[in-house]
Amino acid sequence: MNKQKLVVLTGAGISAESGLQTFRDSDGLWEGYNIEDVATRDAWHRNPALVQDFYNQRRKAVLEAQPNKAHYLLADLEKHYDVTIITQNIDNLHERAGSQKVLHLHGIITKSQSTKNAKLVNEIEGWELKMGDTCELGSQLRPFIVWFGEAVPEIENAASIVSTADIFMIIGTSLVVYPAAGLARYTLPNIPIYIIDKGSPEFAPSPRITFIQQSASVGLKKWIEQYHQQ
Repeated sequence: MNKQKLVVLTGAGISAESGLQTFRDSDGLWEGYNIEDVATRDAWHRNPALVQDFYNQRRKAVLEAQPNKAHYLLADLEKHYDVTIITQNIDNLHERAGSQKVLHLHGIITKSQSTKNAKLVNEIEGWELKMGDTCELGSQLRPFIVWFGEAVPEIENAASIVSTADIFMIIGTSLVVYPAAGLARYTLPNIPIYIIDKGSPEFAPSPRITFIQQSASVGLKKWIEQYHQQ
């Protein structure tokens, strides 16, 4: 018997339970920095050393963090479903928890990217990427991150995956960052959509949408208890 396809979109809320703030706080800052100073191409051109140091510190925090209960619950669901995770997060906690199919919309902080050829991507050893570290073409390496204002190369792939879902789940995201926030519109018309988030995402009411207003780990445990294998 084929497993149902469960597609899960995750955001900062799931990583926050591991102590990571992967997006901006309510005051518009990310770890005390203005987004425009550390997460845009213009910022890189203005002050690459600052941007590099910012992501080095984020990378160090990611490597020190541990997957939480929600990450492990998603990995465990692969016993029952054909699970694909589409994440807006730049950490590798889903993979470290054991999830096999993870698509990173906004890149992943444990990899570097050539500034001359964006297709040249490599794993970073350790937490530090230094100014002067270059790719095989001799150009400076930057974090493999989709900065604000840059295109999201994986968005069409993500939309295609969502269109095959039997169940679509959204965890830990306020649904304000586009284009990721628009992925739900690619679902088939009658499949159930579950939204797990402590906030109240702005979503048009629909009988196929179920809100679970809890943290990622508590809400996912509740979903498993109430809706799993219905």
